[in-house]
Amino acid sequence: MTAITGFTAYSAPRAPRSRLRLTTRGRRVLLVLATVPLIVAALVYALNGGGATATDSSGSLEYVTVLPGDSLWSIAEQLAPRSDPRDVIDAIVDANGLTDESVRAGERLAIPAAYGD
Repeated sequence: MTAITGFTAYSAPRAPRSRLRLTTRGRRVLLVLATVPLIVAALVYALNGGGATATDSSGSLEYVTVLPGDSLWSIAEQLAPRSDPRDVIDAIVDANGLTDESVRAGERLAIPAAYGD
C-alpha cells in the first residue's frame, strides 16, 4: 500500500456571514409587530373621533347636572311634567349622543330647547 502525500483538500471560499437572518416566521412576526399599533391607533381614532356634540341652531342650550339618585325618567318628569317622559328621554339621549339611558351623578346633560325653561 502506498500513501498519497502532498494532497491538500480544496475548500470553496466562504461567503461572508450576515448578522441578521430572517426566516419566514421572523418576517411574519415583524409584520404583525408593525401593523398591530397601526390597527390599534385606527380603532382608537374611530371610537373617539365621533364624539357627540350637543348643539342647537340658536347656539344656546340649557344644561342639567345629574344629582345622586336621579334618572333620565325623573329628569324628564321635572323638565316637562305635561309631556310623555319617554319622548323627553329620547330627545335628551339624542341631544347628548348617549348610547344608553343610564346616567351618573355629576354628569352634565344638554337639554333640547323644546324642554328648556
